[in-house]
Amino acid sequence: MIPPIRSIALVLVLASSPAVAETLVAPKVLILEPGPAARQRDAVVLAARRYATFWHTGDPTYARAALADGFVDETPPPGRVQGPSGPLLASEVFRKAVPDLTCEVEQMIVAGDRAVLHLHLRGHFTGTFEGRQGHGEPVAFVATDIYRVVKGRIAANWHIEDNLTLLRQLGALPTQ
Repeated sequence: MIPPIRSIALVLVLASSPAVAETLVAPKVLILEPGPAARQRDAVVLAARRYATFWHTGDPTYARAALADGFVDETPPPGRVQGPSGPLLASEVFRKAVPDLTCEVEQMIVAGDRAVLHLHLRGHFTGTFEGRQGHGEPVAFVATDIYRVVKGRIAANWHIEDNLTLLRQLGALPTQ
């Protein structure tokens, strides 16, 4: 078993770009596959951190830097557009409901050309969602993403979100 590498090790991973380390979301726990492929590993970590920062801030610059032009969402929800514009539109729509959305990376596991992220998203429902007006209700849900990174950019993404919890918090489904 590989022991978790804490954020201090992450600074070493990204030492060639100190400005990046200061502005991107950092995982609480980072687990890296050992081996000689440091350049590939660094590229996967950087792409994953850029994409997490996009979800944390809503700034499309991070998504454009993270996603390959031919990006494929392997598990799209109904109606999601393929390519980089899919996540950009999804973020825009969701931030209309939860403008203060944040995204924390609880843990990131990197092996070969893949990154697996356990994400925790939080905010407050103060906007609108499917005709419902929020009143500041807290929103908190988790997601797990798997990225395949090619040439330093995410080429494919498989994701699972706790949509049942989210939809209940937004009032779109009854609570139990």
